[in-house]
Amino acid sequence: MELSTPGRICLFGEHQDYLGLPVIPMAISLRARFIGENRSDRKFLINKPDLNEVDSFSLDDLTYTKPRDYFKSGVRVCLNEGLTFSNGFECELTSEIPMKAGTGSSSAITVSWIHFLSQMADEPADWDQRKIGSLAYTAEVVEFNEPGGMMDQYSTALGDLIYIESEPEISIKSLKPNLGTFVLGDSCEPKDTMGILQRCGDSRLAIVEKIKSQNPDFSLHEIGLDEISQYNLYTDETTLLSETIRNRDLLRQALLELKKADPDHEKIGHLLSEHHTILRDVLKVSTPKIETMLDAAMNAGALGGKINGSGGGGCMFAYIPQNPEKVVEAIEKTGGKAYIIHSEAGTRID
Repeated sequence: MELSTPGRICLFGEHQDYLGLPVIPMAISLRARFIGENRSDRKFLINKPDLNEVDSFSLDDLTYTKPRDYFKSGVRVCLNEGLTFSNGFECELTSEIPMKAGTGSSSAITVSWIHFLSQMADEPADWDQRKIGSLAYTAEVVEFNEPGGMMDQYSTALGDLIYIESEPEISIKSLKPNLGTFVLGDSCEPKDTMGILQRCGDSRLAIVEKIKSQNPDFSLHEIGLDEISQYNLYTDETTLLSETIRNRDLLRQALLELKKADPDHEKIGHLLSEHHTILRDVLKVSTPKIETMLDAAMNAGALGGKINGSGGGGCMFAYIPQNPEKVVEAIEKTGGKAYIIHSEAGTRID
């Protein structure tokens, strides 16, 4: 059995989904590949030649032995869904997706793993991509009670460009604009994903709770910028809330454009850069190297761009619908690693 799953970038809604606000991610043309076959015993062996590592465990002991023990949690989630396995598997995992860089690499692997398990069970499951994405979210976030939304799991499972609402219930809509190419730039700087998610999330969730103590009907979906002054907030809290609302509204503007078959490319680029400005100046998740890479991309003709993922390192991307080669060259001159990318299909059997 061989299958693959794409990575993803977040166009709009970065650092918003765990607040219950919408997000627009795009699956990208860099993929994780999973090849596996049955073993005669009950052992799981996952070879990771890119990292020179091997994960191994037994079907008879699925106790978590490390943080984010996703291969075991994936098996447990599948067992909870009624799948059975009479034997283990030997697998090889390779990936084109930058690792630990904000491009959904871990979710692409978890989605691939659950997709693989669904097909290799004693009685294979006929799960659609949405179901696989939902189970990957359970395996990664729910099982370990970690911060984070469901963007990565659904985006990599479903593929292409999608609009995700998580409140009042999960709603996913496919968008089909002719966007052309992007350039992904990996700064090769390590980042503290969980620490940044907690810092950026906890501070704003605390503001929401503070306001709800004054107004139980408060909603981030409905409040306008002109309504913030009615609440008793400190100056820094007012800034965080207002810029969260601005990011919400930037997504709404972008959504109107992305619903078109032929969107205004320059407008999309401008909105991306506006989104990045808030991420940089208010949430403070950018780095000097990311800024250098973005400046280089813009000087080489990109229409816009932003940091991607939780931030504090990792990747940025630039929007350049045509002739992206000059942007690739500019990013690599700053010491980043650049990839030309476009929208890509979701998890699939190859």
